[in-house]
Amino acid sequence: MKRIRHYLSRLVTLDVKNMRAVAGAVAKESRKPLPLIVLDMIWCSIVYQAGYLDYQEFEFWSLSARERRTWITSGNANSIVVKYNQREYREWFWDKPRFNERFREYLGREWLDVRESTDAELAAFLDRNPLIMAKRIDGMSGAGIEKHSSASITDVPAFRAQLLANTQYLVETFLTQHPVMASLSPTSVNSLRMITFFDGTDVHVMEAVLRMGNGADVDNYGRGGMYTVIDEKTGIAHYGAFDKYANTFDVHPISGTSIVGFQVPLYEQVLATLDTVSRIVPQIPYVGWDVAIGEHGPVIIEGNYNTGVFQMKPSLTGNKIGLLPKFRAVIDF
Repeated sequence: MKRIRHYLSRLVTLDVKNMRAVAGAVAKESRKPLPLIVLDMIWCSIVYQAGYLDYQEFEFWSLSARERRTWITSGNANSIVVKYNQREYREWFWDKPRFNERFREYLGREWLDVRESTDAELAAFLDRNPLIMAKRIDGMSGAGIEKHSSASITDVPAFRAQLLANTQYLVETFLTQHPVMASLSPTSVNSLRMITFFDGTDVHVMEAVLRMGNGADVDNYGRGGMYTVIDEKTGIAHYGAFDKYANTFDVHPISGTSIVGFQVPLYEQVLATLDTVSRIVPQIPYVGWDVAIGEHGPVIIEGNYNTGVFQMKPSLTGNKIGLLPKFRAVIDF
């Protein structure tokens, strides 16, 4: 029944126009008739709990039924969230100021909740921080995140009113990232999405993903960024990255930095930090952590209790087997 309710809730909010556009792009790429692609998308949504974006991103059109059963989809990920992440504790993660308070020791940056601050406190914050990021407290996929130069803000009360009107209640210091990470895309903080599961004894790294911007202020996939899955033990990227338009890159198109073979710096410290923070709220054992590499070590950007899934396109790896068997070996869902 939970699976049926989840399917119906997604059906109610389905963006038909976007689905049609995605289906058209897939039909063009796969050279298959559009009606056949649409019918197959619907079939995969029922049988494999794969949304139409899963279908495109993971190239389901190129997979056999046996291969499709090995891919973890949005529906699978939701099943883990429903079973393990206790509802009454999820607010610790989606409410960004509350998350920052709970994980303050691991943030590596200053922050301010403009709802709780005065104009004078915000002015002092701007004086201390030449670049800031303004965020919606419940934004997802980079929505509602903006970078501001403090020098350009001449009317602090008006700026605070603007933040409140936009529900951008959280302002943070713009992170100065490790120069190796900045070499990928200097305009954005290039981060890791590290998906962990705490079984009560051990913290398991289920996926390690390297995300990078492509000229924007953020590295989010939905905002023009790209990603590649890295070796979760070593932090090395063995494949190129891709964006939501199915463009693939072995070398970053702006910086010229090689993505294939890229080594995430201070990666052992990343794993040590994850082993610590994943135990702080054991009632939320399944988390997608956004981690930046600062000048002196890893810092936590945020934690996502309902993290999306990330898998490499079969056309990039030559491998048509997904990560579902790996997840099932650790997580009973």
